[in-house]
Amino acid sequence: MTTPDRRDGRSGAPTGDRSPLNWLLLLPIAIPLLPPLFNAVEPRLFGIPLFYWLQLAFIVLGVTTTTLVHRATRRNR
Repeated sequence: MTTPDRRDGRSGAPTGDRSPLNWLLLLPIAIPLLPPLFNAVEPRLFGIPLFYWLQLAFIVLGVTTTTLVHRATRRNR
């Protein structure tokens, strides 16, 4: 008799992914928390102050990082 390893009750190996690439997912969290990045009004991009276009850049960073980690760590189906 086997004991279930997962919450859904199925038996088998745990589904945890221990890839070191998962550490890259901390970048989109940690980088926006650095105050020196926001401590300016200039440079402006198309008339938009630094704070606002930097927020958009952080979104792009998050999406890009998540996509790269997902593609690098997914299992073959």
